[in-house]
Amino acid sequence: MKKYIALALLALPFGILQAEDNPAVEAMQEYLDFAEYSEGSISTEQLASIDSENVFFVDARNKGQYDEGHIPGAVNIEWREILSRRDKIPTDKPVVIYCETGLLSSKAHFALKVAGRDNVKVLWGGYLMWSARQSFEEAQKQNNKPND
Repeated sequence: MKKYIALALLALPFGILQAEDNPAVEAMQEYLDFAEYSEGSISTEQLASIDSENVFFVDARNKGQYDEGHIPGAVNIEWREILSRRDKIPTDKPVVIYCETGLLSSKAHFALKVAGRDNVKVLWGGYLMWSARQSFEEAQKQNNKPND
């Protein structure tokens, strides 16, 4: 419950959050004290090496960006709506959240972590890195085909 209260306080004006005894600051500091440097991130290489059929993808970009292209099967939940729509995100399977570059999805990831979600990772480099890897792999396949 304390963590949910802390998240609600994140929406308060910045000046109020600076209070030293603020529960939101305490909850965030608790997370930061124990977070590993690369905790919560997954690279496109790591993603390619696992069975991603069991992964739930969240595209944290806006609808227009999502409509222009997204990871197959991804659900569009804009990063600012991540807490209000967290009931749409499973707790029983790995979740990978991404945006265009990883910046906004890392904010959404942090909010979910402070809210107690331990099954969420952010895609390092975001959709740009993922789509570049797809293009690279497709080019490799084309280059490895025998000439007709």
